[in-house]
This record gives sequence, C-alpha cells and structure tokens, in this order.
Amino acid sequence: MKGKLSRKYAYPAVICILFLLIAAAFFRQYRENRQKPISRDGFLFDTSISVSLYGTREESILDGAFDLCRKYENEFSPTLETSALYRMNHRGSGVTEWEADADLAAITEKGIEYGEKTDGAFDVTILPVSSLWDFRSGEAKLPDPVALKNALREVNFRNIRVEGTKIFFRDDKVQIDPGALAKGYIADRLKDYLLANGVRSALINLGGNVLCVGEKPDGEAFQVAIRKPEKDSTDVVKVLSIRDLSVVSSGIYERCFDLDGVHYHHILNPRDGMPYQNGLSSVTVVGPSSLECDALSTSCFSLGEEEGLRLLDSMDGYYGYFIRTDGTMISSKAAPDGGND
Repeated sequence: MKGKLSRKYAYPAVICILFLLIAAAFFRQYRENRQKPISRDGFLFDTSISVSLYGTREESILDGAFDLCRKYENEFSPTLETSALYRMNHRGSGVTEWEADADLAAITEKGIEYGEKTDGAFDVTILPVSSLWDFRSGEAKLPDPVALKNALREVNFRNIRVEGTKIFFRDDKVQIDPGALAKGYIADRLKDYLLANGVRSALINLGGNVLCVGEKPDGEAFQVAIRKPEKDSTDVVKVLSIRDLSVVSSGIYERCFDLDGVHYHHILNPRDGMPYQNGLSSVTVVGPSSLECDALSTSCFSLGEEEGLRLLDSMDGYYGYFIRTDGTMISSKAAPDGGND
C-alpha cells in the first residue's frame, strides 16, 4: 500500500518538475530574445547607417525607421535634384524667398543659431565653398583659387533669416549646407518615431552619429567608443557608458586627403574656404539632443580648443572630448572625468 501511494504522488511530482523545467527554458529564451536586438543596416546620407531595436521582434518598426530615413534623404540631400534642399538652393534667378517645409526651416534656423554662437566660425551657408572641394574621388586637388574667392562672397549666415517656415535670402546665390546638422536632426526624429511605437531601448547609428534610446533591457548602459581620429583606424581611445544620450564626433579623418605634406579635410573655415588647421583632430560631444551634439561638435572644432571648450561648458547637459593632433585628449568640465588630459 505504501509503495502504491509513493508511486501515486511521484508521477505528478515528475510532471510538475518537467513543467517547471520547460517554463524555465521558455523564460530564459524569452529573456535572451528581449536582450538580443533586431537590427538593420543600410546606406543613406552618403554613409553607412544602422538601427538596432531591443525588447521587440517587430520588423515593421525597422521598416518604418528606414522609410523615415529615406524621407529625410529626399528632403536634405544637396545633390539629389528632387530633394527639397536642392530645389531651394537652385531656386532660380531673382528668387530670394522660399516657403520651406518645417524640417528644412528648423534645420536652417539651427544653423543660424550656431553661426551666432560662434561668430561665423560655423556657417550654414558654406555650400558654395564646400561644393568646390572633392574629398570623395581620391584625387588630391585643391579648388581653383579664383572660384574659391568668388564663392566666399556668398558665405555669410547673416545673409539668411527664417520666419516660420519661410526662408529669406540676401540674393539668389546664397545656398544652405546642412551637413553638420542633418544627421543629428534625423536621429532625433528617429528616436521620436521609436518611442511613439513603444520602443524603449534602441541604438541608432547614422554614420558615426550615435543616439542611444534608453538603456539595454538588462539595465546596463550602451558602450559607445571614441575611435582614434585617423583614416581607416579601428583603434579605440575611449569607451563611454551612455544611457539615453547621443554621441557625435567631428574630425579630420573621414573626408580628407594629403597633398604636399598638408592634411586637408572637410571642416572648412568660412573666412578663407580652407580646412581648419588648429591643432585638433576630433571633437566628440555627448548630450540629450543629437542635433545639438552634431552642431556643437563641428562648432567646437571650428572654434579651436580654448573657445570650443568655453562654448561646450556653457551648454547645460552637454559635455565632450577634444583630441589634439599630437594624440592627447582633454575633456570638458561637465564630463565624468572633466578637465583631465
């Protein structure tokens, strides 16, 4: 009788244990799936981009994110003839007013703001000059001096103003170059889209413009590397622990060439049309808005170390790291290791 009772209770116990083991396996798989992102890569804005989503398996959200990226490429591309920016920049003889969409007006207004913050060291109207430089073909060649001199006459952020969504130009030759603003603006809009679709953890990378949405599902921070500012280098000089912030770098190592012992790069001085040579290799800015980080990284680089640090220190919620051409690094006061070389 006793043996029969033992067997009577043994079978349910075994079934219960099996159920618990299966449940534990399912829970473990569920947790691993939540912690493992779904990702997609692409090539837009003339660079490689990627979006990784945590805590969801909805591929349709990735579809929407890339649809949004394509929408903004069709707005902000300076070379795509159907883009809103191209049509505005080629608005025709005598046209000095343009009714823009809200995105283009906002990005132009931000460019004017940083022109004022830097007293013109950053200039959103640099396109007539920047279009004369070719950092893509691999051919090391300087712009024609006469063409450069003529183009400089059209570069002055004070030649434009924005009222609502209407943009006013001094003349029909003034053109906008949002290259130091657009990816930051787009990253912020992508974050808005993801949050609206219930995504609370994501990593957006638009060609080095990184925006972390929240933190990882396990509560850990995202790890974002500052790379050594040399062309094609994969070496890391610092790793940042980031939660719900953007990290944007500007430097002399991407679009560039060397000629007769001089290193030429794409961050141009609006006063002479030549690349800045100020002892800096890169500036990385961290903060809540990717647009502000984008504008600040280029502005701080353009101002040089002393004035650039002063500007960054004046911005609540933002900090950064300046790497000099000799390889040394200094951080701004608000950085976790503020002011340390």
